[in-house]
Amino acid sequence: MKDLEYMKQAIELAKKGSGFTNPNPMVGAVIVKEGVVIGRGYHESYGGLHAERNALKNCNTSAKGAEMYVTLEPCCHYGKTPPCTEAIINSGITRVVIGTLDPNPQMSGKGAAILQRNKIRVETGVLEKECKALIRTFAKFITTGKPYVMMKYAMTMDGKIATYTKQSKWITGEKARYQVQETRHQYSAIMAGVNTVIQDNPLLTCRLENASNPVRIICDTHLRTPLNSRIVQSASTYSAETILATCSADENKIQQYLNKGCRIIQTSEKDGHVNLHELMGVLGKMGLDSILLEGGSMLNWSALQQGIVDGIQAYIAPKIFGGSHAVSPVGGIGVALPAEAFLLADTRFIPVGNDFLMESEVVYPCLQES
Repeated sequence: MKDLEYMKQAIELAKKGSGFTNPNPMVGAVIVKEGVVIGRGYHESYGGLHAERNALKNCNTSAKGAEMYVTLEPCCHYGKTPPCTEAIINSGITRVVIGTLDPNPQMSGKGAAILQRNKIRVETGVLEKECKALIRTFAKFITTGKPYVMMKYAMTMDGKIATYTKQSKWITGEKARYQVQETRHQYSAIMAGVNTVIQDNPLLTCRLENASNPVRIICDTHLRTPLNSRIVQSASTYSAETILATCSADENKIQQYLNKGCRIIQTSEKDGHVNLHELMGVLGKMGLDSILLEGGSMLNWSALQQGIVDGIQAYIAPKIFGGSHAVSPVGGIGVALPAEAFLLADTRFIPVGNDFLMESEVVYPCLQES
């Protein structure tokens, strides 16, 4: 039972790094000696000390003979910091409890093996499911080179994201909208479609104090984003990149956006839209590990159809819009048969003020993935 309690503490510590460690994972560590916690640490920011070294640095007494609880397998390679296995061995720690092994196939199990070769007892898999949830974006990015994509939308209980007049402010309450801002801080980028820009003229920023602004990505097949939109007008002074993903080869149009400080990514066309598979590959090479998709119904359908969505967050408000022409969260032609539905798994149902959040992982059958 004590192992579970100490790992829970390490998990809560890891969460403090949310939004600051990308594309590195969130990790927490707790050091215990004779039943007393003597050191705590977490990975605070990209390029900074890892959780294990922070926990050792924060020890209020010698760690010799102590135990370490860490959410992710300690690294054993030189990166921006030296290997954490080296620091653990030198500290005199005699037991290390690991939540989950490194998802990187080139590293998985190696850190644990090095510790064991140096006479340190190692146990793995304590609260493994919870520890894996901490690093889901890292796991996708490190194994595929592409960002983890979370589709987010707010809808009424009758499944509408806007009225028949295309009005959507506001579906959910303040608490849910604040939580969305926290989510924007956690993701490296936010992606929307050109229709969202034309209809709502959003800024797509994170409005929390001391938070990171996400890279802004607009999927705009034919470059219709208004030059006077807030997205384009703020591009040159925005703290992160503003990207237009397009199939257009119109150099005159492209230059106008470049002059405003936007970056252009050109892809091939797929089903009349931006090739999202190609786009994910380019964004991954840019180091973007995670994307919050706040698209309209057409972009949401394209993203599901092209198989790039990993998870879905649906905020549900206890209200009804009605209307056969009111907008639903996923448009397009849809599937022909119930058996062809996109399947969701590991669904969580969370009250948020007067609203509710349903969060699920998307399951793609091999046939759909191909």
